[in-house]
Amino acid sequence: MRIAQLAPLAESVPPKLYGGTERVIAWLVDELIELGHDVTLFASGDSSTKAALHAVWPRALRLGRRGVDPNATCALLMEAIAARAHEFDVIHSHVDWLPLPVLSRTGVPFLTTMHGRLDLPGLSDVIGAFPQAPFVSISDNQRHPLPDANWAATIPHGLPQDLFRPSYESGSYLAFLGRLTAEKGPEAAIRIARAVRMPLRIAAKIPRGETGYFKKKLQPEIDGEKIQLVGEVDEIHKQPFLAGAAALLFPINWPEPFGLVMIEAMACGTPVIAYRSGSVPEVVDDGVTGFIVESEEQAVEAIEKVVCLDRRKVRARYEERFLASRMAREYESRYRELVVRRGRRA
Repeated sequence: MRIAQLAPLAESVPPKLYGGTERVIAWLVDELIELGHDVTLFASGDSSTKAALHAVWPRALRLGRRGVDPNATCALLMEAIAARAHEFDVIHSHVDWLPLPVLSRTGVPFLTTMHGRLDLPGLSDVIGAFPQAPFVSISDNQRHPLPDANWAATIPHGLPQDLFRPSYESGSYLAFLGRLTAEKGPEAAIRIARAVRMPLRIAAKIPRGETGYFKKKLQPEIDGEKIQLVGEVDEIHKQPFLAGAAALLFPINWPEPFGLVMIEAMACGTPVIAYRSGSVPEVVDDGVTGFIVESEEQAVEAIEKVVCLDRRKVRARYEERFLASRMAREYESRYRELVVRRGRRA
């Protein structure tokens, strides 16, 4: 099939540092090409891909020149796919709601993967305006706020099998990886680490709008010894960071749609200790790949039990459930269904 993939322009594909959605798109595109499909990626010009790249904007917005209006770049993305839609058998959007008015009028089958939270005001109105638009969720829990959407499938994320090397040795510290926002739970992670008297290493992005939160709530707790901030990590440094940890702490306080970092840790053989919120029960196999807890007290108890988990089984369960090849085959099936439904032959 001739497949168009529409990526956000905030990060390159794959991202240079933080960026879960763009990383997933990169893996999906590569796997679709391995399956023999002709893929065109609409993304920023500093993206690196096996697909044909349509550079909508020269450089990803977050690391590019400041002051660029993101709405202007989105308009260019919409114009690019509108002009070339007839070249494709199916269009796959990862840009939330913005392309729907254009894609619904091209006559080309399309679907949208929702990568974020869906419990925000106004989203049900969008669903009502586009009742035929097919969507893919990345967890069943993600769907709950919008049960009336035209859900075509739930397709969990997957990683390339050999992206991370597992370590089967017990780690010497606790790890926190993600954005430094209150909803991700970094304060809880610090308290949990202090309670069990283990070092905590934080590899995280400080969003521009969260510098006040960081300086007030987190910076005073980071002593550079027991609590260390190592900053954002790229793909090369993420593997040893996760593999060397006794466990990944994931004490979230929001309806996490998926939580890519959880399966990245599992790929390294590292168990996950996560709060029961959002997609966590769909990702973590309690007692096998980690522990699902309800509080800081339960997290402390789980850390004491984590040495009993077999890190080889953690890695094996990751390979059973969360490979990129599985993800690509599931999307391929959805694409074919859409094409057949429109009476096209791929």
